[in-house]
Amino acid sequence: MSEENIEVLRAASQAWNAGDMDAFRELHDPDVILRPAKDWPEPGPYTGREAVMGFYRQLRETFDIDTVDLTDDVSHGADRVVIRWIWHAQGQGPESNMEGTTVYSVRNGKVRDIEYFWDHGEALEAAGLSE
Repeated sequence: MSEENIEVLRAASQAWNAGDMDAFRELHDPDVILRPAKDWPEPGPYTGREAVMGFYRQLRETFDIDTVDLTDDVSHGADRVVIRWIWHAQGQGPESNMEGTTVYSVRNGKVRDIEYFWDHGEALEAAGLSE
């Protein structure tokens, strides 16, 4: 099941990078919950597909161009997947290249829970996958 969950997240990343927000939206469960990283300006949580898509829409509108590159650093167990990423964004002001880690729960082929972390070790611990 974990490999299938990873493929759902890769598909979400590909939809994001292609600007296909309809496909991106459909990969999220109607009851999805998103928790931004500590110190994020809008702390959340965001509950429900529409609220989560509003969070992402606002993020996208901040920049002219943005993409997410998933690294090869993927950990998983049961329905939880931990993925490191680099978000490249350009627009008003300087270019941004943020790095972070997200803990996802995927059920029935849909993203159910999303929690962002700046620290990879904290993400692994939160997912119960720390070394």
